[in-house]
Amino acid sequence: MPYVNIRITNEKVTPAKKAQLIQGVTTLLKDVLDKNPNTTVVVIDEVETDNWGIGGETVTERRKRGE
Repeated sequence: MPYVNIRITNEKVTPAKKAQLIQGVTTLLKDVLDKNPNTTVVVIDEVETDNWGIGGETVTERRKRGE
């Protein structure tokens, strides 16, 4: 049973986009590794941009600069 954990910044990803991610990852595991889609688990964790750091600063600060 594959378990995939996707972590993204919490920047208003729509439920439709999340469903697309779940379906896409499930299909990828089926196509590449021949895994059963019925037993594939995909979890999406959304992390606040204040809690995600890159290069010594938060994503919030980077977004303010347009990065």
